[in-house]
Amino acid sequence: MRDVLDDLARWWNAGETVGMATVIATWRSAPRPAGATMLVGADGTAVGSVSGGCVEGAVYELATSVVATGVPVLQRYGVSDDDAFAVGLTCGGILDVYVEKISRETFPQFDMVVDAIRASTPVAVVTCVAAAKDGAVVAAGAPLIEGEVPTDDATTGDPADRLGRRLIIFEDRVEGTLGNDRIDDAVADDARGMLATGKTGTLKYGYDGERRGDELTLFVASYHAQPRMIVFGAIDFAAAVARMGAFLGYRVTVCDARPVFATKRRFPDAHEVIVAWPHRYLQAESDAGRLDERTVVCVLTHDPKFDAPVLEVALRLPLAYVGAMGSRRTHDDRLDRLREAGLTEDELSRLASPVGLDLGARTPEETAVSIAAEVISARWGGSGERLTAREGRIHHEV
Repeated sequence: MRDVLDDLARWWNAGETVGMATVIATWRSAPRPAGATMLVGADGTAVGSVSGGCVEGAVYELATSVVATGVPVLQRYGVSDDDAFAVGLTCGGILDVYVEKISRETFPQFDMVVDAIRASTPVAVVTCVAAAKDGAVVAAGAPLIEGEVPTDDATTGDPADRLGRRLIIFEDRVEGTLGNDRIDDAVADDARGMLATGKTGTLKYGYDGERRGDELTLFVASYHAQPRMIVFGAIDFAAAVARMGAFLGYRVTVCDARPVFATKRRFPDAHEVIVAWPHRYLQAESDAGRLDERTVVCVLTHDPKFDAPVLEVALRLPLAYVGAMGSRRTHDDRLDRLREAGLTEDELSRLASPVGLDLGARTPEETAVSIAAEVISARWGGSGERLTAREGRIHHEV
């Protein structure tokens, strides 16, 4: 929705009705990612794209129909369809497109979402796009996916009542409802985790928020830039950490002053590889406003001339996590250097060094898991203990 926000806001503010088609899931070589949006205005104007041109015509006609009936539709397009060539999706991909009617009546919280996005305030819009009844998954009253759906005594509710419901999730509150407090609480908890990493996608629940249920399919559209992970030191451990960071949803940068080692070929999972002195790069990114309280910094350089200056910069910034690799002897020497540079004990206490949790890791990949575990623990307030040794809730409050 972000790419068509201005047009949608203009129509919404004018009290006009709009057909909105959103890609909620893709497989194989689908041309557009989940979250891609196309609008059909009251005057017939089409804005945006769900497939880069492949199925735009078919989606346009469907959006026009949905506006007329007011009934949302979840449609799957794929090359295996009998009419694949008719609608133009011949790239071999598959995409699910949810088409709904947008107006002041159907989306009264839209102005809150617009204000949040324009103010760069994190917000997630959760929409019920499909519901199950009597073992069949339905959207707009028509089967979408064949196969049995588990049911039990707790599975109650009318699909027609749940379809199209929205929950707007901010960091400190929610607006709207998906049906009852139980599912609203469960979804808010899970969607905030997606929002924290800028992820957009689908979740499944039972009618009362059971996480093992799949009667309800919810689409979570997150409007929040990906958090950053900056890895300093172009070594084999950095490649594993970059891979793990990307897997967790971070936008990963690998930085090293040595061009022979800092190459995209050596770090294929990093979103960018930068050749620069670490401390200069980090300070420049901070000055440009490209770091925030979600940013993770991992210093793996193993060289005092690199790690001490960059840590001096990092520990004075309001970052989520700052970790540095090295032995305990290296750690003690590093602390002495940082104290000489004028860092306070409070600033030094923010340094995770030696980096990672005690997992007995040996390989670069195991070490990356150890570091990732510590990053996750720092983000959500986890203790790092084994869950079997703890009591109470597994999921922490957010």
